[in-house]
Amino acid sequence: MTDLSLKKKKKIANESYTILKDIYGKQEMTLNFSNAWELLVGGILGAQTTDEQVNRVTAVLFEKYPNIEDIANLTLEEAIEEIKTIGLYRNKAKALIGSAKKILNEFDGKVPQDRDELMSLPGVGPKVANLVRGDFFKIPAIVVDTHCGRISRLLGLSKSENPTVIEKDLVEILPEETWIDWGHFLVLHGRNYCKARCRNCLACPLNKTCQYALSKEVQIKIEEAKYEQLENGCF
Repeated sequence: MTDLSLKKKKKIANESYTILKDIYGKQEMTLNFSNAWELLVGGILGAQTTDEQVNRVTAVLFEKYPNIEDIANLTLEEAIEEIKTIGLYRNKAKALIGSAKKILNEFDGKVPQDRDELMSLPGVGPKVANLVRGDFFKIPAIVVDTHCGRISRLLGLSKSENPTVIEKDLVEILPEETWIDWGHFLVLHGRNYCKARCRNCLACPLNKTCQYALSKEVQIKIEEAKYEQLENGCF
């Protein structure tokens, strides 16, 4: 994929965002939470796990242990027992207890808003920190998960595989007021059209802005699919 000018990338991003907002703008966030701590827990538990699985676990977890103090006082074995149905449960159990204790001891029992402070918590990297900052505190932040990274690359907005670099690229391209929505929209778009192993460029509403879909090779395949009167396909 050829390098694009910053002006061209901003044009692609603006047009893509407008389309995505029209499609997904009224969607609710898929993680269930009622406060910053619950969202933080959902973010920590969410690594390599679906939001549906996380919601099933947290529904029980928050009913039994509604406060940060409750989690901080759990033994590792108790925490593991509560979340053992999701992947990487041992490390996540350690992270939940460690984060709860650190919030109580160093942040007066309140989930911090500062990015560096959030990332000082066990189990919290840039993705989870930005999730909490954006979706609870409403501080502009871009959550770069696998969907966001993959589709941003296909659109031509970044060439990197590194989430930190992708975030930096997107911050330069996207208007600040779109940052929170961008990550959410691309998660939904990745589930509906642009799956990792099946890019449905024929039906994708971004196929007029996406640099991957506009490539000569893919355009030939799309025209062939149209000729065969197909409505869907993997490209």
